[in-house]
Amino acid sequence: MLGLITSFFSNVVVEEIIKRAKEKGIDIEDVLLREIAKNDPQEGVKLRLEIAESYMNEAYDYLKKGDPVQASEKAYKVAEEVVRALAEKFKTDEYRQASAEGRWYTYLLASATNELSKRFGDWVAEGWNAGYVLHVWGFHEGKLSVDKITVNMEKVKKMLEKAKSVLYQGL
Repeated sequence: MLGLITSFFSNVVVEEIIKRAKEKGIDIEDVLLREIAKNDPQEGVKLRLEIAESYMNEAYDYLKKGDPVQASEKAYKVAEEVVRALAEKFKTDEYRQASAEGRWYTYLLASATNELSKRFGDWVAEGWNAGYVLHVWGFHEGKLSVDKITVNMEKVKKMLEKAKSVLYQGL
């Protein structure tokens, strides 16, 4: 019985910590990934790609269910994770700044996208821009229907696939 109480208490405490962190704008997932990457940078990049793939699958699941709002947000999360993974792997200035500040701001992601596009090609910017359109107009504003998000979702998917080929070469 004591184990059950301890387990319940721990879950309640953890949930409260997560809730308060979110209220303060702290991205718990990103904090944990950065900590893992400090000891094993390749593992951090690999985990970000796995998370991005999971988000992409969720986006398509929501699309099939006819939910463009959630599909849009999951696709945006893919673009975020891909930019973070690339920036982390190639140690961009934006990655260093995000590490120093303890979080990624949207302007840092956009700035990193610019640098990464110069290095790898337009697919980085196209994927990021498509993801950002989905984030703003598909998720926050809720103005895009299922049939109006598919082109941008495909651009995000292409970004993920190309990033995997670039990032898995060195892993």
